[in-house]
Amino acid sequence: MAKTSASALVWALAAARGWALVAPSAANHKTRLPPLQMGDWAEANAAKALDAQKRIVMKFGGSSIRDAERVTHVADLIASKIREGFTPAVVVSAMGTTTNELERAGALALVDGIVRVDEMRKLHLEVLDELELPANVGYEVRQLLRELESLLDGVSMVRELTPRTKDLLVSFGERMSCRIVAGQLKEAHDITAVPIEAWNIGLRTEGGHGEARVDEECYDDIARALRSSIVERNEVPVITGYVGHDADGRVTTLGRGGSDLTATTLARAGASETQEPLFAEVQVWKDVDGLMSADPKVVSNSVNVPFATYEEAAELAYFGASILHPTALRPAQVGQCPVRIKNSYNPDHPGTLIASPSKIDEERSLKSLERPALTAITAKRGVTLVDISSSRMLGQPGFLAAIFEVFETDGVSVDVVATSEVSVSLTLDPKAHLGDEAKRFLSPKGLKRLEDIARVDVRDGRAIVSFIADVARSTELIARVFTVLAQRGVKVEMLSQGASKVNISLVVLDADAEEALRIIHDEFFSTSKEAVASR
Repeated sequence: MAKTSASALVWALAAARGWALVAPSAANHKTRLPPLQMGDWAEANAAKALDAQKRIVMKFGGSSIRDAERVTHVADLIASKIREGFTPAVVVSAMGTTTNELERAGALALVDGIVRVDEMRKLHLEVLDELELPANVGYEVRQLLRELESLLDGVSMVRELTPRTKDLLVSFGERMSCRIVAGQLKEAHDITAVPIEAWNIGLRTEGGHGEARVDEECYDDIARALRSSIVERNEVPVITGYVGHDADGRVTTLGRGGSDLTATTLARAGASETQEPLFAEVQVWKDVDGLMSADPKVVSNSVNVPFATYEEAAELAYFGASILHPTALRPAQVGQCPVRIKNSYNPDHPGTLIASPSKIDEERSLKSLERPALTAITAKRGVTLVDISSSRMLGQPGFLAAIFEVFETDGVSVDVVATSEVSVSLTLDPKAHLGDEAKRFLSPKGLKRLEDIARVDVRDGRAIVSFIADVARSTELIARVFTVLAQRGVKVEMLSQGASKVNISLVVLDADAEEALRIIHDEFFSTSKEAVASR
């Protein structure tokens, strides 16, 4: 066990017990680093900050800042945007795989009583040394590493890791990375960059730990804090993604992909003011060129999707495309703030613009592009198909309600549904969030309540193949899809058209999922090379 002070161990013990997990850095690290002058940019930046069309949120994922070279590249990228006339607020994830390493460190301390932070310490200290960041940045990062080690000491002593302790534990990644990125912006570009934990600009959550929800009552506080930082003080805030505070000041997390949600929450908050919206666009910088027409690992000739509506992007995210977290799109949609997915490794690529249908139509018109029949295809593997049938359904009011009440009571989420006069077919995903509930529900004991009111047939090993399309042409699309799949021997077991009006889903054998993706993609994207190129 690493040596720590008595006071640190007392704090760690209390933290591990979950007694009072107020962020240790809320006081110690709230004092901001002294601002550096921006030289020739200062006057120009003040004018730019008044132009809402030039204010953007730039979010960078862990792979984009995984080491010193990538941090340098990201800082250069932010600086280039400023030179182009933009005023950014920056949101960062933890560096590389730090969040995974923090989770493993917590499990190791809990199960084996071992405290191990060597790899995380090595990564962050090496980055500090390679970038030659100022001493105050190094001090703050080292202090966070000491606090992290003390917390793990406490977990190893009491062999307990509560949800609130785990949230505090995994928050250290973003809290270190925001200081490093801000430090590099200052050191290399003389930019007044300020590292800020999201709770210090007012981001509050509700709904507990691990998958907390943003409290919409905090939007005004966030907007005021950001406007003060960006417009009044001409700062570039570098904000922690993924984390927040609950009403009692305890650290919470927004779930995996939560940094995307942090970025769109800032934009939504900026749009909540009665004044002009604070931000014109959210740029989510990943390690891919935006949304693709299909998973490139499965479909080698997949192409970039230049435009998608909020609804289309949300459906793609829900049914398997992992580029953007589905919950991140709602704040942007409500605030009518476009989201652009860009590649930090290929910054000149236009990426994918996600916006309202009217905005997308306007952009397509400017580029003389027609709306494609099919935007993209994705697959959700390893789902279970449940067929529920009973002659009592025919003309029986409330029968469907009785069926779905069983699912609601057990907390089971349903993916897609298709109904006829005497049957309901639906899919469940045992791997998804709340998957344990689905697994219990699919046990013989769990299914009994359904079997009391209807015949039930359960088929495992299925996949949902979803295509995002112009559903005004759904009859034509479905006919083409069924024809080409039948010709290749792929059987469709279920068809469902989503309530979103942009999604059509098929259920096939899981073993046929990849082949189905390739067949449908070839049908719609390879018949006209010119049409593919025009996208």
